[in-house]
Amino acid sequence: QVQLVESGGGLVQPGGSLRLSCAASGSIFSIRDMAWYRQAPGKQRELVAHITNGGSTDYADSVKGRFTISRDNAKNTVYLQINSLEPEDTAVYYCNAAIRRADYRAYVWYWGKGTLVTVSS
Repeated sequence: QVQLVESGGGLVQPGGSLRLSCAASGSIFSIRDMAWYRQAPGKQRELVAHITNGGSTDYADSVKGRFTISRDNAKNTVYLQINSLEPEDTAVYYCNAAIRRADYRAYVWYWGKGTLVTVSS
């Protein structure tokens, strides 16, 4: 089995920062793409940031310049540094990764259960 576990969410004031982490564990052979999504109350889940196994990144226009995605391949972990937080960033943030298990040839997309970020004064 493979698990993705997010951490680092919480309550933060506007203008503040947070660093989210997502660790993959289990019978992992390799991890290809990793990404962060978010879902605000009453809205659809949206892609926030994406990183390839080579380190190439792309971002939603709404977070460019404020969010930074990175990964530590040795730790099977992806991070999301979020700065200059705005109330509109309030959402559950989900980790998503394309993982090849040790006992299976294909890459499968897995989801974490999410971590809540609340931006409020």
